[in-house]
Amino acid sequence: MNQDFYQKMRLDIREWIQTKTGKESQWSEYLLLAPDLFHLLAKLAMDKEVPSSEKAKIAGALAYFISPIDLIPEALFGPLGYLDDVALAAYVINSVMKNCEPTIVTRHWAGEQNILELVQQIVDVAADMLGNKIWDKLKGMVK
Repeated sequence: MNQDFYQKMRLDIREWIQTKTGKESQWSEYLLLAPDLFHLLAKLAMDKEVPSSEKAKIAGALAYFISPIDLIPEALFGPLGYLDDVALAAYVINSVMKNCEPTIVTRHWAGEQNILELVQQIVDVAADMLGNKIWDKLKGMVK
């Protein structure tokens, strides 16, 4: 299921980015990261060097990605609905980097950008991207 979910998410986002709305969205660059962040979370969940306390957060973020019920549902908002998933993934990955050796994260990263800088950038803009209420709810889910 994960591979199908991953491929469908990548295709949906890429198609949406080509639309007028997608081209005009200031958050498109972050949406394009959703599949890579999902992949990174999946890899981190299986890494034996990641402590179980962090794996619990990772499992929660993966479940949130896959769940049709979340704060910004993809069923209603299309690919824009992945913005909360991207923000939550960045928040959890940031936690992993604070509580583990950052090289654990970088070795699993398939993207082209520097994951350490990218995660910080997403966390920094998440309140603007989602609104403070949703951002605070997402952070409250990761305890």
